[in-house]
Amino acid sequence: MTKLDWEEEDKMIREQFSKLMEACPRCQTPENTKLVTKAFELAHEAHKGMRRKSGEPYILHPIEVARIAAEEIGLGTKGVVAAILHDVVEDTDYTVEDLQNIFGEKIASIVAGLTKLEGVFDQSTSIQAENFRKLLLTMVEDVRVILIKLADRLHNMRTLKSMPEHKRLKIAGETLYFYAPLAHRLGLYAIKSELEDLSLKYELPQVFTNLSQKVKDSEEQHVEFINHFKNPIEKRLLAEGYEFDVVGRHKSIYSIWSKMQKKDLPFEEVYDVLAIRVVFTPKSHLPEKTQCWAIYSMITDIYKPKPDRLRDWVSTPKANGYEALHSTVMGPDGKWVEIQIRTKRMDEIAERGFAAHWKYKGQKEKESELDKWLEMIKELLDNPDADSLEFLDDFKLNLFASEIMIFTPKGEVRVLPKGATALDFAFDIHTDIGYKCIGAKVNFKLVPLSHQLKSGDQVEIITSEKQQPKYDWLNFVTTAKAKTRIKNAFKEERKTIVLKGEQILEKELHKKKLTINSRILKKILDFHKISKRDELYFKIGKGTLKLDNLHKILSTKSSNKWIRYWKLNFGMSAGKQEATKNEAPQKKKQVVLSDHDEQDQFTISECCNPIPGDDILAFQDDNDKIILHSRKCPVALKLMSSQGNRILSAQWESHKILSYLALINLSGIDQMGIVSKITKVISEDQNVNMRSINIESHDGIFEGNIYLYIHNTEDLNNLILNIMKIKGVHNVTRQERIKADL
Repeated sequence: MTKLDWEEEDKMIREQFSKLMEACPRCQTPENTKLVTKAFELAHEAHKGMRRKSGEPYILHPIEVARIAAEEIGLGTKGVVAAILHDVVEDTDYTVEDLQNIFGEKIASIVAGLTKLEGVFDQSTSIQAENFRKLLLTMVEDVRVILIKLADRLHNMRTLKSMPEHKRLKIAGETLYFYAPLAHRLGLYAIKSELEDLSLKYELPQVFTNLSQKVKDSEEQHVEFINHFKNPIEKRLLAEGYEFDVVGRHKSIYSIWSKMQKKDLPFEEVYDVLAIRVVFTPKSHLPEKTQCWAIYSMITDIYKPKPDRLRDWVSTPKANGYEALHSTVMGPDGKWVEIQIRTKRMDEIAERGFAAHWKYKGQKEKESELDKWLEMIKELLDNPDADSLEFLDDFKLNLFASEIMIFTPKGEVRVLPKGATALDFAFDIHTDIGYKCIGAKVNFKLVPLSHQLKSGDQVEIITSEKQQPKYDWLNFVTTAKAKTRIKNAFKEERKTIVLKGEQILEKELHKKKLTINSRILKKILDFHKISKRDELYFKIGKGTLKLDNLHKILSTKSSNKWIRYWKLNFGMSAGKQEATKNEAPQKKKQVVLSDHDEQDQFTISECCNPIPGDDILAFQDDNDKIILHSRKCPVALKLMSSQGNRILSAQWESHKILSYLALINLSGIDQMGIVSKITKVISEDQNVNMRSINIESHDGIFEGNIYLYIHNTEDLNNLILNIMKIKGVHNVTRQERIKADL
């Protein structure tokens, strides 16, 4: 670069810094301006000559992270300074001690929490999970650590395009698994939605593009509808003397896609794509809650509400501080519309996150829920024996998006995740009550420990001094607190049983002149449908799993039916690139496999059964075997977030040689000969073979499913279109065989 280029670049960097200062009103006092400028000059000098993958100067990244922290999250001067410095220790010669001497202990400790772990780890330990653990440890001391990390992640996601694909998958996966739920838990709804949308954009680009286009195409029609819908509401609110805004907004692309997946709906049938928000300035002489209900009453005078769609987070705010009234009403032209009612204060908390105001704006009465949550995280972190991946799983349980309100016998409210059981509630009250729990009364009716609670239930726990904790409880508890407490009670005993189980298996294999290896273990684990080695040993040690049929298990061949060969293109993982750095660079590697090779090297995952044409990724296990997952699979998402260095991007290349099992669901009006017409269409299709068909008819409607052997998604989609042409068939959809309970 010439001197002129350097000067132009420096000018552009300083312009971006000026924009940051404008975005942070609390940074503009003389003392604070001096502190932020000092941080900028240090970071600018430290990062000099460094560039991002996109080619832009590296310093623009910390400046933008600081701007997001100030403008979109609402952090003050210390948070902005820490954001500017967040990569200085990790990427330059400065140490945490240097920052402590220059900026003080508080800012240095925030930066330390944001600095990734260094050093060598045991190969069985996930570096990603260890980094999350360290991040959370610092968050418990100062919540600004995680807020800056979320700003950092948001900017990385906004600029993810310049990264190689396997890196994009790793980053998008951990964002969806960890950071988006964390943003939601801290009340940062705008950031949570954007993180989810960007993750979907890189994980399933075609899905994202198609949905974005559909939303864009419907916008003009929606603008007209919103104006028509809000006119009578605005007239009524003006007549009542309110100062307000009525705005329409689309659901985020990710939430539309999520609803389509959960309810198996096409885009056109997602009725709450559009939401109307009423944000008002409350009158000083009346409580906010009273005014929210008054406005709800005015709106339901105009439009009839859907009885089961009222959500009252004004009387009992969410644990992250969110307050609003939600309802769904029947709008013009027979369309259901979601409507949200909130004050300006509630709107600010909903959009920018209650955590940003925590302990900075004196809202002491709101502190308890966040404090309680942070205390739960601290308890998890205080368990020194926890494996990092196990810790990540337990922490994920604490990021519940759907909450239920449960009442104690005395009428106190406890917030638990949706799906929580009576035993979870017992552990939530106290560990000892959980250990001694033998049952519960829910709304005065006796229920077992595994009974799932519903919002509004009143629960009384029944205990007995004779009761001892049982390991089987782990099969139905859902909260991190309950799982951790049960595991703690059995930690030593479990270690002994696991060792005993391993010895029993070794002895049985020794009789057959075999030793334990990963291939034999995989066969046994797959046969018994157990995911972890320790769990297998534990069941053998406890005597709940017998090894009588060991000969049969070891003699079985792979269940995947492969025909000759197929091709896959996949990007090399970071770990493999390092191992081959002395060789010529290799962006993609094509692999041609036979059915003989597959058993040793490649597997199609049974948890999601992807077929050619599906968006897939590959995971490289300890034995360098590659396991293919659908990108929608929950297991794949977990692997991307915890073991991203083993993820390879993969695409199907040629796949006409193989047949894969797929499942389609059908429904329609029952007519004479409808089944024979469907089977005729299938039998005439040269690219498809039918394995089984099940059709049931009741009250003039038929429903059913068909298992098919197909080559790829294109052939399957063509068949679905042909079946849809049959008169009487109303709906045909592919059911992706992803296990929902993983």
